[in-house]
Amino acid sequence: MAPFRQLEDQGEFILYDPQAIPQIDKRWFQLEYWQNQQALLGGAPGRGTSVFIQTPAGEAVWRHYHRGGLPGRFIKDLYLWTGLRTTRAWQEMHLTQKLLALGLPVPRPLAARVQRLGGVYKADLITLRIPKALPLSDYLPQVDAAEQKQALQAAAITIHRFHQAGLNHTDLNPRNLLIQADNKKVWLIDFDRCQLNQPEPKTAQRNLERLYRGLIKVDAHQAGVWYDWLQRAYAQQ
Repeated sequence: MAPFRQLEDQGEFILYDPQAIPQIDKRWFQLEYWQNQQALLGGAPGRGTSVFIQTPAGEAVWRHYHRGGLPGRFIKDLYLWTGLRTTRAWQEMHLTQKLLALGLPVPRPLAARVQRLGGVYKADLITLRIPKALPLSDYLPQVDAAEQKQALQAAAITIHRFHQAGLNHTDLNPRNLLIQADNKKVWLIDFDRCQLNQPEPKTAQRNLERLYRGLIKVDAHQAGVWYDWLQRAYAQQ
Protein backbone atom coordinates (compact mmCIF):
# COMPACT_ATOMS: atom_id res chain seq x y z
CA MET A 1 0.00 0.00 0.00
CA ALA A 2 1.58 3.26 -1.19
CA PRO A 3 2.14 6.08 1.32
CA PHE A 4 -0.18 9.07 1.27
CA ARG A 5 0.85 12.27 -0.45
CA GLN A 6 0.37 15.74 0.97
CA LEU A 7 -0.44 19.12 -0.59
CA GLU A 8 -0.27 22.46 1.19
CA ASP A 9 -1.54 25.87 0.14
CA GLN A 10 -2.00 28.88 2.44
CA GLY A 11 -3.02 27.00 5.56
CA GLU A 12 -4.97 24.36 3.67
CA PHE A 13 -3.62 20.79 3.79
CA ILE A 14 -4.72 17.82 1.69
CA LEU A 15 -3.66 14.24 2.30
CA TYR A 16 -4.56 11.72 -0.41
CA ASP A 17 -4.01 8.21 -1.75
CA PRO A 18 -2.09 8.60 -5.04
CA GLN A 19 -2.93 5.07 -6.17
CA ALA A 20 -6.66 5.81 -6.07
CA ILE A 21 -6.45 9.53 -6.96
CA PRO A 22 -3.57 10.51 -9.25
CA GLN A 23 -4.59 14.19 -9.05
CA ILE A 24 -6.57 16.19 -6.53
CA ASP A 25 -7.02 19.82 -5.52
CA LYS A 26 -9.10 21.80 -3.03
CA ARG A 27 -12.10 21.85 -5.38
CA TRP A 28 -12.78 18.29 -4.27
CA PHE A 29 -13.96 19.80 -0.99
CA GLN A 30 -16.33 22.31 -2.56
CA LEU A 31 -19.98 21.34 -3.06
CA GLU A 32 -20.28 23.43 -6.22
CA TYR A 33 -17.50 21.44 -7.88
CA TRP A 34 -19.46 18.19 -7.67
CA GLN A 35 -22.75 19.89 -8.53
CA ASN A 36 -21.27 21.40 -11.69
CA GLN A 37 -20.06 17.97 -12.76
CA GLN A 38 -23.44 16.42 -11.95
CA ALA A 39 -21.53 14.10 -9.63
CA LEU A 40 -23.49 14.78 -6.45
CA LEU A 41 -25.38 11.57 -5.67
CA GLY A 42 -27.19 12.36 -2.42
CA GLY A 43 -26.65 12.52 1.32
CA ALA A 44 -26.36 10.29 4.37
CA PRO A 45 -27.79 10.77 7.87
CA GLY A 46 -25.53 11.20 10.86
CA ARG A 47 -23.98 13.72 13.18
CA GLY A 48 -21.86 15.32 10.48
CA THR A 49 -22.71 16.44 6.99
CA SER A 50 -22.07 13.56 4.59
CA VAL A 51 -22.72 13.51 0.87
CA PHE A 52 -22.23 10.85 -1.79
CA ILE A 53 -20.10 11.89 -4.77
CA GLN A 54 -18.99 10.23 -7.99
CA THR A 55 -15.20 10.50 -8.10
CA PRO A 56 -12.66 9.11 -10.61
CA ALA A 57 -11.93 6.42 -7.98
CA GLY A 58 -15.60 5.44 -7.74
CA GLU A 59 -18.58 6.41 -5.59
CA ALA A 60 -17.38 8.00 -2.39
CA VAL A 61 -18.60 9.52 0.87
CA TRP A 62 -17.48 13.04 1.70
CA ARG A 63 -17.89 13.88 5.38
CA HIS A 64 -17.40 17.26 6.98
CA TYR A 65 -16.44 17.01 10.63
CA HIS A 66 -19.06 18.36 13.03
CA ARG A 67 -19.12 18.37 16.79
CA GLY A 68 -21.83 16.42 18.57
CA GLY A 69 -23.61 17.07 21.85
CA LEU A 70 -23.62 20.38 23.68
CA PRO A 71 -20.33 21.73 22.23
CA GLY A 72 -21.76 21.33 18.73
CA ARG A 73 -24.44 23.90 19.48
CA PHE A 74 -21.85 26.61 19.95
CA ILE A 75 -18.78 25.66 17.90
CA LYS A 76 -20.33 23.61 15.11
CA ASP A 77 -17.29 22.51 13.12
CA LEU A 78 -14.23 24.19 14.67
CA TYR A 79 -11.50 22.28 16.51
CA LEU A 80 -8.46 23.46 18.44
CA TRP A 81 -5.28 23.46 16.35
CA THR A 82 -2.41 21.59 18.04
CA GLY A 83 -0.59 20.52 14.88
CA LEU A 84 -1.48 18.83 11.62
CA ARG A 85 -0.77 15.28 12.79
CA THR A 86 -3.22 15.59 15.69
CA THR A 87 -6.16 16.81 13.60
CA ARG A 88 -9.24 14.59 13.46
CA ALA A 89 -9.05 14.02 9.71
CA TRP A 90 -5.32 13.17 9.68
CA GLN A 91 -5.76 10.73 12.56
CA GLU A 92 -8.78 9.01 11.02
CA MET A 93 -7.20 8.80 7.55
CA HIS A 94 -4.11 7.03 8.88
CA LEU A 95 -6.04 4.77 11.27
CA THR A 96 -8.40 3.65 8.51
CA GLN A 97 -5.43 2.85 6.28
CA LYS A 98 -3.89 0.73 9.08
CA LEU A 99 -7.14 -1.19 9.52
CA LEU A 100 -7.37 -1.72 5.78
CA ALA A 101 -3.81 -3.06 5.73
CA LEU A 102 -4.83 -5.57 8.42
CA GLY A 103 -7.48 -6.92 6.05
CA LEU A 104 -10.39 -5.59 8.07
CA PRO A 105 -13.67 -4.57 6.39
CA VAL A 106 -13.36 -0.78 6.26
CA PRO A 107 -13.90 1.71 3.42
CA ARG A 108 -10.76 2.76 1.59
CA PRO A 109 -9.67 6.27 2.63
CA LEU A 110 -9.19 8.52 -0.40
CA ALA A 111 -8.45 12.02 0.87
CA ALA A 112 -8.55 14.32 3.88
CA ARG A 113 -8.53 18.11 4.02
CA VAL A 114 -7.68 20.39 6.95
CA GLN A 115 -8.22 24.17 6.86
CA ARG A 116 -6.24 26.00 9.51
CA LEU A 117 -7.90 29.20 10.72
CA GLY A 118 -5.43 30.63 13.22
CA GLY A 119 -5.78 28.65 16.42
CA VAL A 120 -8.59 26.43 15.14
CA TYR A 121 -9.31 24.29 12.09
CA LYS A 122 -12.04 22.65 10.01
CA ALA A 123 -11.72 19.20 8.44
CA ASP A 124 -13.15 16.81 5.86
CA LEU A 125 -12.65 13.18 4.91
CA ILE A 126 -13.47 11.29 1.70
CA THR A 127 -13.70 7.49 1.66
CA LEU A 128 -14.88 4.99 -0.93
CA ARG A 129 -18.54 4.11 -0.59
CA ILE A 130 -19.39 0.50 0.29
CA PRO A 131 -21.60 -0.69 -2.59
CA LYS A 132 -25.17 -1.78 -1.92
CA ALA A 133 -24.79 -1.41 1.84
CA LEU A 134 -27.27 -0.19 4.45
CA PRO A 135 -26.68 0.89 8.04
CA LEU A 136 -27.74 -1.85 10.42
CA SER A 137 -30.16 0.68 11.94
CA ASP A 138 -32.02 0.83 8.61
CA TYR A 139 -31.67 -2.83 7.68
CA LEU A 140 -32.99 -4.52 10.82
CA PRO A 141 -36.51 -2.99 10.77
CA GLN A 142 -36.94 -4.01 7.12
CA VAL A 143 -36.34 -7.76 7.42
CA ASP A 144 -37.84 -10.73 9.24
CA ALA A 145 -36.48 -12.30 12.42
CA ALA A 146 -34.39 -14.92 10.62
CA GLU A 147 -32.58 -12.29 8.58
CA GLN A 148 -32.21 -10.05 11.63
CA LYS A 149 -30.49 -12.88 13.48
CA GLN A 150 -28.22 -13.62 10.52
CA ALA A 151 -27.27 -9.95 10.24
CA LEU A 152 -26.50 -9.60 13.94
CA GLN A 153 -24.41 -12.77 13.93
CA ALA A 154 -22.44 -11.38 10.99
CA ALA A 155 -22.05 -8.07 12.84
CA ALA A 156 -20.75 -9.91 15.91
CA ILE A 157 -18.09 -11.68 13.83
CA THR A 158 -16.98 -8.37 12.29
CA ILE A 159 -16.87 -6.55 15.63
CA HIS A 160 -14.88 -9.38 17.20
CA ARG A 161 -12.28 -9.16 14.42
CA PHE A 162 -11.77 -5.47 15.13
CA HIS A 163 -11.52 -6.08 18.87
CA GLN A 164 -8.94 -8.82 18.29
CA ALA A 165 -6.91 -6.27 16.33
CA GLY A 166 -7.09 -3.91 19.32
CA LEU A 167 -9.55 -1.32 17.99
CA ASN A 168 -11.46 0.82 20.47
CA HIS A 169 -14.38 2.15 18.43
CA THR A 170 -15.59 5.05 20.55
CA ASP A 171 -18.89 5.40 18.69
CA LEU A 172 -19.95 1.83 17.95
CA ASN A 173 -23.61 2.11 17.02
CA PRO A 174 -25.98 0.58 14.43
CA ARG A 175 -25.40 3.49 12.02
CA ASN A 176 -21.69 2.73 11.83
CA LEU A 177 -22.20 -0.93 10.95
CA LEU A 178 -23.05 -1.36 7.27
CA ILE A 179 -24.46 -4.59 5.87
CA GLN A 180 -24.57 -5.72 2.26
CA ALA A 181 -27.88 -7.52 1.92
CA ASP A 182 -26.76 -9.80 -0.91
CA ASN A 183 -23.88 -11.47 0.95
CA LYS A 184 -24.54 -10.37 4.57
CA LYS A 185 -21.03 -8.92 4.83
CA VAL A 186 -20.77 -6.33 7.62
CA TRP A 187 -18.43 -3.35 7.44
CA LEU A 188 -17.40 -0.87 10.12
CA ILE A 189 -17.11 2.86 9.40
CA ASP A 190 -16.44 6.22 11.11
CA PHE A 191 -13.17 5.96 13.03
CA ASP A 192 -13.09 9.53 14.33
CA ARG A 193 -11.32 9.53 17.73
CA CYS A 194 -10.89 5.74 17.67
CA GLN A 195 -7.66 4.10 18.81
CA LEU A 196 -5.69 1.00 17.90
CA ASN A 197 -4.02 -0.55 20.95
CA GLN A 198 -3.53 -3.96 22.51
CA PRO A 199 -6.80 -5.93 22.76
CA GLU A 200 -8.57 -5.09 26.03
CA PRO A 201 -11.71 -7.04 27.08
CA LYS A 202 -13.07 -4.20 29.22
CA THR A 203 -12.80 -1.76 26.33
CA ALA A 204 -14.48 -4.26 24.02
CA GLN A 205 -17.33 -4.67 26.50
CA ARG A 206 -17.84 -0.91 26.69
CA ASN A 207 -18.06 -0.83 22.90
CA LEU A 208 -20.71 -3.55 22.94
CA GLU A 209 -22.72 -1.81 25.65
CA ARG A 210 -22.71 1.35 23.56
CA LEU A 211 -23.97 -0.68 20.60
CA TYR A 212 -26.78 -2.06 22.77
CA ARG A 213 -27.88 1.48 23.65
CA GLY A 214 -27.93 2.21 19.94
CA LEU A 215 -30.09 -0.85 19.26
CA ILE A 216 -32.58 0.41 21.85
CA LYS A 217 -32.91 3.62 19.85
CA VAL A 218 -33.73 1.56 16.75
CA ASP A 219 -36.37 -0.59 18.47
CA ALA A 220 -36.66 -0.65 22.25
CA HIS A 221 -38.87 -3.76 22.18
CA GLN A 222 -36.56 -5.86 20.01
CA ALA A 223 -33.20 -4.57 21.27
CA GLY A 224 -32.87 -7.19 24.01
CA VAL A 225 -33.39 -10.08 21.60
CA TRP A 226 -31.10 -8.52 19.02
CA TYR A 227 -28.33 -7.97 21.57
CA ASP A 228 -28.66 -11.54 22.86
CA TRP A 229 -28.15 -12.89 19.32
CA LEU A 230 -25.14 -10.64 18.87
CA GLN A 231 -23.58 -11.52 22.23
CA ARG A 232 -23.96 -15.26 21.65
CA ALA A 233 -22.27 -15.05 18.25
CA TYR A 234 -19.53 -12.81 19.64
CA ALA A 235 -18.79 -15.24 22.48
CA GLN A 236 -18.38 -18.10 20.01
CA GLN A 237 -15.50 -16.40 18.19
